[in-house]
Amino acid sequence: MQKLQMKAVNIVEFDNRYQEAVEQIVLPIQQIEFGVPITREDQPDLMDISGQFRQGKGNFWVALLEDEVIGSIGVVDMGDNAVALKKMFVRKDCRGKELGVASRLMEIAKDWCCAQGINAIFLGTTAQMTAAQRFYEKNGFIELRKDELPTSFPIVSVDNRFYRCELRKPETVLA
Repeated sequence: MQKLQMKAVNIVEFDNRYQEAVEQIVLPIQQIEFGVPITREDQPDLMDISGQFRQGKGNFWVALLEDEVIGSIGVVDMGDNAVALKKMFVRKDCRGKELGVASRLMEIAKDWCCAQGINAIFLGTTAQMTAAQRFYEKNGFIELRKDELPTSFPIVSVDNRFYRCELRKPETVLA
């Protein structure tokens, strides 16, 4: 088997041809790897990525190893220059610093948000996803209580840990 680090990972904006591949990554990670009791039908955003994410200041990206989807990340426009980060998943054998997939996905999402004038990113996750929580914290996310979320935040029934990341505003250059 060829080593993964020898292959190039590309991050591209979502296209409907990736719909099934994203579902095939997300659902096993949620259900099998982490034992989260959630189905495809419990996640309208997963069933209709273009319709749910690619609206307003929202977007969705996939990480491709050659032509195979190995990761995903999306932001849903919540209004008031805020987004909800959702569906951030990386296939288990592609995680870690070797390929840097999660870091690259997060960087692309944050860069997109800054370019769109987004001030804050919110997210929800589950308690058992401890590595994800550490990753979010390393990337500037601060944990908050559920009652501190904006009312427009799309809460998923299984989420029980919530985070916010303030995006740095571009510095004003004085002439």
